[in-house]
Amino acid sequence: MKTASPLTLTISALSALALAACSTSAASPDSPTGAAAPSLTVATAFYPLQYVAEGVGGDHVAATSLTPPGVEPHGVELSPVTVRELSDTDLVLFIGEFQPAVEDAIASTGVASFDAAEVIALDSAEKHADEEEGDDHGSTDPHFWLDPSLLADYAIAVGGQFASLDPDNANDYTANASALAAELQGLDEQFTTGLATCEHHVIITAHEAFGYLAHAYGLEQVGIAGVEPDTEPSPARLREIHDIITETGATTVFTEELVSPKVAEAIAQDSGVDTAVLDPIASVGDGDDYRGVMLRNLDALREALVCE
Repeated sequence: MKTASPLTLTISALSALALAACSTSAASPDSPTGAAAPSLTVATAFYPLQYVAEGVGGDHVAATSLTPPGVEPHGVELSPVTVRELSDTDLVLFIGEFQPAVEDAIASTGVASFDAAEVIALDSAEKHADEEEGDDHGSTDPHFWLDPSLLADYAIAVGGQFASLDPDNANDYTANASALAAELQGLDEQFTTGLATCEHHVIITAHEAFGYLAHAYGLEQVGIAGVEPDTEPSPARLREIHDIITETGATTVFTEELVSPKVAEAIAQDSGVDTAVLDPIASVGDGDDYRGVMLRNLDALREALVCE
């Protein structure tokens, strides 16, 4: 798993919050761009929630992420200074039981917050895990955003949150949320069609981030690691995955951008199959966005599963 130093995380998070504060205080109708100051400043726990906040908020919202680009969000830490800066934020979007540091910061500052689990019924990690492996039992699987239809539901709920905080722009938030939800439902239809007729249905993944996606489109996920990406698989688990590849005729072991591919590559090499990237979209690179990465995921799945 790629990590960044505490200093890097602190600087990145502070910079994001500072930019949001500056945009709120400095922009005005008399500025060179003629843009009005955003009505709301929203801190999001990590990228997918920021994507929704920006799509729903439009010009009325300055949205930033507490997890810097290129950082795996599960174990992100926030500095004391970053936590104090949250006090000036109108709203924090987060997912409960996912990032303890973010929840601790919300509790210590008393900032207004919205937990996605209030509107999305999160599955247990056990439901999306191999029961014999037993990883992550008793916790929830946060990766609901990999099912576009669930992210559409979340977008509508975020629109309602923004409208409550900023009634003057409520109609815009509602319209934006509906438009984003329609786009996400269209993406869901592309996945449904694209994965309707495939030779294979088992996906071997670096960690169990794709349970919602698998459930939505009739696939079976077999994760090398559990819901937590830095879980070390046991030798027995590695042998089990090798056997599953042999039994199912799986063609591909999927790796991720933010998780070390060494174990996945070793399994693929030992099993004589290919590797490909299946991105859980916890972060995106320059020029990318959620929809674009999801479409790349669809292409990767179609090739690996030999879909018509």
